[in-house]
Amino acid sequence: MHHHGLQWVLAFTLAAQQPAPVAIPEDIEMRKAVIVSEGTRMAADLYSPKSGAGKKLPCVLMAHGWGGTKQALRRDGIAIANAGYFVAAFDYRGWGESEARVILAKPARPEKPGGTFTAEVQEVREVVDPLDMAADWLNAIHWAAAEPQCDTERMGLWGSSFSGGLVVWAAARDARVKAIHSQVGSLDGRWVTQNDEERKTTLGESTQRARAEIGYPAPSAVVLGKLRGAPIRSRFVHYAPVEDVTQAANCAMQFVIAGKEELFDNKDHAIKAYIRHTGPKRLVTIPQITHYGIYLQAREQAQKLAIDWFNQHLRETASK
Repeated sequence: MHHHGLQWVLAFTLAAQQPAPVAIPEDIEMRKAVIVSEGTRMAADLYSPKSGAGKKLPCVLMAHGWGGTKQALRRDGIAIANAGYFVAAFDYRGWGESEARVILAKPARPEKPGGTFTAEVQEVREVVDPLDMAADWLNAIHWAAAEPQCDTERMGLWGSSFSGGLVVWAAARDARVKAIHSQVGSLDGRWVTQNDEERKTTLGESTQRARAEIGYPAPSAVVLGKLRGAPIRSRFVHYAPVEDVTQAANCAMQFVIAGKEELFDNKDHAIKAYIRHTGPKRLVTIPQITHYGIYLQAREQAQKLAIDWFNQHLRETASK
């Protein structure tokens, strides 16, 4: 299958990015939290069953794919919390309600090393940097480790599309992650050098940025007419969760794929990761859907699959 640049990494349609408001059920508590990632404050929505107040619960962290926000995950977060979980859904740095990383607009330094100073800065907002996003996942795990309701012996990650690869990346680097649910996941960023044309574009852009000839893309730059957020290509070159999966043998991994996936070849992504994973694993194909069907007609089915997997690998594990 011939890939056309970013085609395979589409994560959410604009409709999915801007969902209708979702009411919080009476038996679910929702509150806001702040997660600090690399010094930048990220916004998180926390969901938990009111019946679990004061108790340690198995914990599931969630974040969106390419160009989405935690608002789009509300229905999924409520469903998982309703099954007896503490759930934290967060926005990456520079997305949704989170603050953005900032860069100096002009040269400036404090008078003494490490001191404070006044400077003109610029936000880096709504760009797609997989390594920054991966760091955000790790910092969300670190944050959850001190959350009173989170049982850190029973921690899971939920990812979809682009974040379906990020959860594999994170699980390979933090052994506290005991289970992941990765749906319609894209797990290999190396398309940026897959042929001469892509390689030339990637290296050219990277050199221009290193020489200050270009800055960061404008917020909400639209790619291929659908995607919000332009990629920072240099950061994709070595981003390959499909390779990292071998480092997470003690994590139970569920991969759910669309039978009619049109954005990439599942054999190069979830199927390849599933084959390579040496720990507990499950591969589920939802036959009649294309990529976005996971958010539409198959949404409830995907929720049930995630809950079933987490129940099997988090709830049945004795809490210490």
